[in-house]
Amino acid sequence: MLTKLQGIFAALATPFDYKGDIYKAKVQHNVEKWNKTALAGYAVCTKTGEGPLLMADEKAALWEMVAQWAAPGHILIADVSAEGVRESATLARRAQEFGYHAVVCTMPHAYGDAPAPLYCRAVADQSPLPVILHDAPEIPAHPNVVAILDTGVPRPAPNLQRLTGSAAHLWESLKSGANGAILACAGADPFPAVLVWEAFRTREEEAGIDWQSRIADPASIRALKTAMDVAGYYGGPPRLPLS
Repeated sequence: MLTKLQGIFAALATPFDYKGDIYKAKVQHNVEKWNKTALAGYAVCTKTGEGPLLMADEKAALWEMVAQWAAPGHILIADVSAEGVRESATLARRAQEFGYHAVVCTMPHAYGDAPAPLYCRAVADQSPLPVILHDAPEIPAHPNVVAILDTGVPRPAPNLQRLTGSAAHLWESLKSGANGAILACAGADPFPAVLVWEAFRTREEEAGIDWQSRIADPASIRALKTAMDVAGYYGGPPRLPLS
């Protein structure tokens, strides 16, 4: 059973070497450095992590690496977004093998006439892990759907946990009842977002608004990775066709 999704989760960037391969040593370096912060956990293979550019076996390898080096107590979320239910469900089973606690999936885009609720229900039926729906136009009632992740301020969702994916809307989201956030910027500098969360928890509104003014969503994957390099993490090059 998934524990509550509370706090700030980093949407991890994927380290690549100059050949475009996953840079294992740098995955370890980054995760061990993130472990020293107050992040609640890690979301792996999201769009921030260039998940759409990773093959299925690369995603599984990356999930295994992060799970190997994540400190105890961190919640691990695997992004299993795919165009088809079969692939999403297969990826969810792989994530379970490595001890992940939940999966997140974004609605498919290839077939605009495919009903999103059917995709959501089918993935939830077949996933062995609790499901977080990302920007789902409709939210089906399903016992295995435990949370929603919205790009802006999360919409009301009775009986579900709510997360934001936007640093710019973090304080507003928490004030509206969100449980936390999955943020790209937290991979380069976790502290401002964590301090917004802590200010909310301790009801220090002035501090929360002040720290909110210091965080922003990265303009691009390249910008995020550059910020990571500056902060002592390894960002490295993005994978082609990103540049």
